[in-house]
Amino acid sequence: MKRIDLPRATIGRIPIYVRYLKDLQKNEPQTENISATALARALGLGEVQVRKDLSALCGAGRPKTGYRIDTLLRSLSAFLSPDKNAGVVLVGAGKLGRAVLDYGGFAEYGLDILAGFDTAVFEPTKSHSGKMIYPAEQLCAYCRAHDVGIGIITVPAEAAQQAADALVLGDVRAIWCFAPVTLSLPPRIAVQYENMALSLAYLNEKII
Repeated sequence: MKRIDLPRATIGRIPIYVRYLKDLQKNEPQTENISATALARALGLGEVQVRKDLSALCGAGRPKTGYRIDTLLRSLSAFLSPDKNAGVVLVGAGKLGRAVLDYGGFAEYGLDILAGFDTAVFEPTKSHSGKMIYPAEQLCAYCRAHDVGIGIITVPAEAAQQAADALVLGDVRAIWCFAPVTLSLPPRIAVQYENMALSLAYLNEKII
């Protein structure tokens, strides 16, 4: 399936649509079609918002009948699970890293973390969910051998740049960084920062 550039918020709503449509097929198998209006009402979302989402992903629905549910589900599921996903690895298998490594929600977006790496690991071991965790010195070779496209950094701030450098040497194309730092990266590397302390402070500001 050809990849479409979508806003982050739209991508975040796709699993919501998929879950609802699957439940609808299971609970109301006689229902074959659904309109953007009906879908928006069922999920408590804006009709214009849902109509734009579906149009971007699946084209315009038919007048009066909307979309065939089975066709809509295939299109939405194909976006989440394309023929080939970028491999993902995690660097920093401490408490936060292991929680991210074992999180099952990535599967809703067609993603799976292949393995973790940590400087405190000297022999391959496994996480609680069975994901492999390898010594950090194996990171570059693993990334190249498995065509890893995304690296997740969950190490302390002082170790983040070193982790990023190793991922770049492993030819990753994007980094998701949980460390509270700004990384020095080649222009070709896409980066997303997650600062949990800042997010919590923002919410605190909203309620005081």
